[in-house]
Amino acid sequence: MKLIFLHGPPGVGKLTVARELEDLTGFKVFHNHLTVDLVTSLFEFGSQPFIELRERIWLDTFGQASAAKLQGLIFTFAFEKTVRDEFVPNVIEMMEAARDEVVFVKLYCAPAELESRLTNPSRQKFGKLTSLDLFRQLNSQGMFDTPENVPDGLAIDTTDISPAEAARRIASSLDLAE
Repeated sequence: MKLIFLHGPPGVGKLTVARELEDLTGFKVFHNHLTVDLVTSLFEFGSQPFIELRERIWLDTFGQASAAKLQGLIFTFAFEKTVRDEFVPNVIEMMEAARDEVVFVKLYCAPAELESRLTNPSRQKFGKLTSLDLFRQLNSQGMFDTPENVPDGLAIDTTDISPAEAARRIASSLDLAE
């Protein structure tokens, strides 16, 4: 299985690009907010039970997808400070042990474009961050910085390209188009 670990800051277009990539590759999308929404229905965001259960769900999902011999899985992800340092190494170790591959794809865009996207009403239905003030505060504190233990991979600037074009670039770079 190929796990496409699609990451970047809130508002960069991960889910939209992932859906386009799903159309191109046939890989299923595992949207991170599904897990966050589930776990926050039980535990406060950032609490120890929240952190542990969220990570267990992520890893168990990857493991089940691998065991089911899915061709691939697209995981949308925004790093933030409650993600444990060992999460990425654990993902890599688990996938390599199963003889699967993890491909890290970073999406980014110009700060002004990112801020304009954050307030898009479509983000509200997933309980995503939509407050510019809160984003600016958290971002200035390094809340969304990519950890140093994330391997370099493909990086795509989504400022001036459509989600479909970003997905085409990913699929082409990884030789994945159906």
